[in-house]
Amino acid sequence: MNWPLVKLEDIFEIARGGSPRPIADYITEEEDGLNWISIKDASNSEKYITTTKLKIRKEGLKKSRLVKEGDFLLTNSMSFGRPYIMKTTGCIHDGWLVLSSDSKVVNQDYFYHLLGSPFLHRIFSKLAAGAVVKNLNIDLVKNVEIPLPSVEEQKQIAEILDAADSLRQKDQLLIGHYERLSQSLFLGMFGDPVSNPMGWEALCLEDMVDFLTSGSRGWAKYYSDCGDVFIRIQNVGKNELLLDDITYVDAPDSAESKRTAVQTGDILLSITADLGRTAVIPKEFPKAYINQHLALIRLKKGYNPDYVSEFIASEGGKRQFMKLDKGGVKAGLNFTDIKSLKLLNPPVSLQNQYMNNVKKIKEQKLLAEESLIKSNDLFNSLLHRAFKGELTVS
Repeated sequence: MNWPLVKLEDIFEIARGGSPRPIADYITEEEDGLNWISIKDASNSEKYITTTKLKIRKEGLKKSRLVKEGDFLLTNSMSFGRPYIMKTTGCIHDGWLVLSSDSKVVNQDYFYHLLGSPFLHRIFSKLAAGAVVKNLNIDLVKNVEIPLPSVEEQKQIAEILDAADSLRQKDQLLIGHYERLSQSLFLGMFGDPVSNPMGWEALCLEDMVDFLTSGSRGWAKYYSDCGDVFIRIQNVGKNELLLDDITYVDAPDSAESKRTAVQTGDILLSITADLGRTAVIPKEFPKAYINQHLALIRLKKGYNPDYVSEFIASEGGKRQFMKLDKGGVKAGLNFTDIKSLKLLNPPVSLQNQYMNNVKKIKEQKLLAEESLIKSNDLFNSLLHRAFKGELTVS
C-alpha cells in the first residue's frame, strides 16, 4: 500500500514545555489555577491524562506552555517517546513535548499506537544515540518521516489495533486477578496474619529452621557457558523461580560451594533489593548455588516449605519486612531479622489444602501468561504491518 511519507512537522505543531522557577512559588490551591501536568500524573498503563494533582498560578503560563484537550504529549527524556492524549487542559514543563494537530488529518487512536510503537521508538532511539541522556527535542521529532494513510484508513487500522490491544489487556487483568486470588485465599483460610483471629499457633521462623545461610561473593570467576546453575536475586520472584535468564558456573570443590548449594525444599529469600521475594527449590532441580543477595532457609522436618514461602511473601510477611527495614541507604536483612519473622502455624493438613489450591491458581495464571505472550505477539505483529502499509483494511 503506497501511503505518502510525511514529516511529523507536516501534520503536527510541535513545541516543548517550560517551567516557571522556582516552581514551588507558583503552586496554588486556588480554583482558578491552571492544571500543572507532571510525569506523575501519567501512568504506563493509561492512555489519557484527565486530571492533575497540582495547579499553578495563572501568571506561571508566561514561562510555560498551555496544552489543550486532544493534544498529544510525549515524554522527552528518561523513557522518552511515551505518548499520552490530553483529556483536559493545563501547563507542561520542559519534560514534555506537545504535538497539536488537525482532526481532519489525524485520527487520535491511530497516532496513539503509532507514537508509542517500537517502530517509532527505534527511530527516536537512533536519532538520540550518543547523548549522555537520551532526550527528544523539537528538531529531532519534527523531521521524523512516517507513512500517512487517509483519516478513514487510520480509523480502520486503529480499530484493529484497539481490538488486539484489548485482548492483551484482558490477559494482563486476568494475571493480576490470579495474583490477588492467592492472597484472598490465604486470608480466607487463615485470617489476617497480624491479628490472627483464628488463634493459630504463632512461631518465630527461628523455631522452624534447621539450617540458615546466605550466598557468597566471588563467583564471577567461575561463570561458564554451561555447568551448574547459579541463582541470582533476579531469579527469585513472587514465590517462584524465574529461570529465563540463568547463569552457569563451574563450581569449585570447596566448603563455600557446599555451604551455598541448594537442596529440594530449600526456601530462597531476597535479603537486599526488594526484600522478601521468595522461591522454593522444586524436586529434581539441577545442582545449583546462590549469590550473596539471597538467604537459604532449610526447615526442620514437619514443616511445609511451600506454605512458609507463601506466608513470607504474603501481606503479613511484607509488613514485617517493612518494619525490619531500618530505612538506611541500602536495604538489607541479616540472620537475626530473618529468624525473628513470625508465622502462623495452622495444622499441616490445612497448609497442604491451601497449597493444593495455590497450585491450581498458579496453573491458571500460567495459562494466562502464555496467552499474554501470544496476544503481545499478535499486537506487535499488527503494529509492524500497520506502519509498513501492509495491514489490509476494508
